[in-house]
Order: sequence, then structure tokens, then C-alpha cells
Amino acid sequence: MPKKESILVNRIKSVGFAFKGAFLLIKTESSIKFQFIIALIVTAAGFFFNISANEWLAQMLAIGLVMSLEGMNTAVEEMANFVHPERHPKIGLIKDIAAGAVFIASVFASLVGFIIYLPKIF
Repeated sequence: MPKKESILVNRIKSVGFAFKGAFLLIKTESSIKFQFIIALIVTAAGFFFNISANEWLAQMLAIGLVMSLEGMNTAVEEMANFVHPERHPKIGLIKDIAAGAVFIASVFASLVGFIIYLPKIF
């Protein structure tokens, strides 16, 4: 029987896999690249407008939620394409639902941005 790895070694490997996945997303997925650029812009805006700690928290949560869901959407699409490479109505429905989750998060993240920045701009 092979020797079991320690919890620490197992966690370090898991973090390595997570970094690899995040890097692959940013490197290969245009939707994540776009979200990353938006995140950089609103982060710069946060420094420019000197937003409050609570505004930073809301902004970071919104960015994290949208980018995380975008990653999950990509994973769902990749899994669906692997399981059923041909066009199929049920696979299309699954992909649409995953994309819808990203859309909902993006709408609410935009609202967070408007609430934070519109009063500072006008």
C-alpha cells in the first residue's frame, strides 16, 4: 500500500493545481481576459477615487464572484464538450444556464460599480 501524503503536502499540491487553473483561465479564455481587464480598471479607479474600505470590500467581492463564476462556466463548457462533442439541445441548455449565472453576477457587479462610482464622478 502506498504511503499517504501529509495534509500539508496535499494542501500545497491543491494550491498548485488551483494556481495552474487560474493561469490557464487567464492565458486561454477571452472572457476571463476581458473580466481581468475590467478588474484592473476598477481597481485603478478605486485608488484614483480613494474609495472606502467597505467600497473596496464590495468591489473585491463583485470582482471575485464574476471571475469565479466565469471560471466555473468555462469548466462546465469544457466538461459538456468532452461528454458530448456534438451539438445537443440538453448540452446547450446546460451551457446557457452556466452562462446565465455569469450574466447575473455581472449585472449585480455592474450595479455595485455604479453605486460606488457614479456619486464620485457626478
